[in-house]
Amino acid sequence: MTTLNLDQLATYRLVVSRGSFTAAADVLGISQPAVSLQIRQLEASLQARLIERTGRGIRPTPAGMTLLEHCEAIEKAVNTAVQSVALHQQEISGTVTLGTGATVCIHLLPAVLLTLRKSWPQLTVGVRTGNTQDIVRAVEENRIDVGLVTLPATGRLLDITPVMTEEFVVISTAERSETASVFTPALCANIPLIVFESGSGTRQLIDNWLLSAGKPITPVMELGSIEAIKRMVRAGLGYSIVPRLAVESPQERSGLVVHSLVPALHRTLGLVMRQDRVITRGIHEVIGHIENAVSARNNAEGA
Repeated sequence: MTTLNLDQLATYRLVVSRGSFTAAADVLGISQPAVSLQIRQLEASLQARLIERTGRGIRPTPAGMTLLEHCEAIEKAVNTAVQSVALHQQEISGTVTLGTGATVCIHLLPAVLLTLRKSWPQLTVGVRTGNTQDIVRAVEENRIDVGLVTLPATGRLLDITPVMTEEFVVISTAERSETASVFTPALCANIPLIVFESGSGTRQLIDNWLLSAGKPITPVMELGSIEAIKRMVRAGLGYSIVPRLAVESPQERSGLVVHSLVPALHRTLGLVMRQDRVITRGIHEVIGHIENAVSARNNAEGA
């Protein structure tokens, strides 16, 4: 009887979706020869060639395509079996991997994760940060269970649920705050802006807002860290447009002055999961705690 190795199946799917052994190895954090070995072992187990090389890279053979058709069903069956067994446990345990952006990770998640740890100490929540596109792709490839990303997000067979809307603001030092009380796209076109690196959903929203001024914007700096951006602004090197979440508490906006944008600019954060994802008790608790944190924040704003 042929025995299938689940890790080898997952690696095979990743090789096909990424289009190369090297790209799959980068995602998995292992060497390219290690990926090749797993594929050879899987082919030996099934006694069939699964992947062939072409002038443009690799592609699945007919046998490989047949295997792909069964991989998702196999994975879903395994997840369902694990969930069924977990229902007999009194404690919630296991691992849930959450993907999100750096701002949410720094300013929203710490309290969520602390509450989860106190409520369910045997539950491990791993956090991965990245832009919307990277997180969505990891959800599609089952490397991340739940994504909390800036919308819009698109992908194959995904459930996307908006959970939070927040506005953007301009931050500056007190010395620079006399420029204006409110900031328009036309005004922002003529001040030194420090912005997020290209590629994120947040940067795209900001770029679209700035483009309404009718002329290109040339930032003086592009940084990948919200905390690095705030540090540069505190040093007097320019202004920045950031989500209000990043400067919500007195400690987070220390040394900074917060200004409104006209017209207002908002972003929506949403939860992203595969449609065939089995909602384990751990995933249910993670989602519930995120929604509770957002609700508490909204109530505090409305008070």
